[in-house]
Amino acid sequence: MTQGSFSRQQVLKLTELSSRQLSYWRKTGLVCPQSITPGGHARYAFTDLVALRTAKRLLDAGVSLQRIRRCLDSLTRFLPAADRPLVELSLVVTGDVVLVFHGERAFDALTGQEWVFPIAELAAEVEKLQQQLPEQGELFSAEYNKRGELA
Repeated sequence: MTQGSFSRQQVLKLTELSSRQLSYWRKTGLVCPQSITPGGHARYAFTDLVALRTAKRLLDAGVSLQRIRRCLDSLTRFLPAADRPLVELSLVVTGDVVLVFHGERAFDALTGQEWVFPIAELAAEVEKLQQQLPEQGELFSAEYNKRGELA
């Protein structure tokens, strides 16, 4: 085995995928091994492990394999420089949406619609709010009874 490559058995152990899943993903091109030995054995690179684990986490989060494939197809159109989206991009599942974090942007992996507002703007608003002194009514918002006890 070459240094930096992993056998099928090692990949199964490291990714917690079933043998059937790994075979199907290889056959359908979701994640293919980096190389094949002269004897026909798959050898996976570390980046292949990252892609496999990312796909598995998306599945575990409730994203169907078909939706993962559609997301990857869309991402290759939106971000043609990203050769391996499962490795190169940060993907987050929120509800039924797969968000992609790329640079300072976040967008829906299927539609490309930008999803998250610029973080710097939120940080500036929070800082401004924290610098304001509280109003008299904001200091004691809880209800107290006549004896001064919390009601």
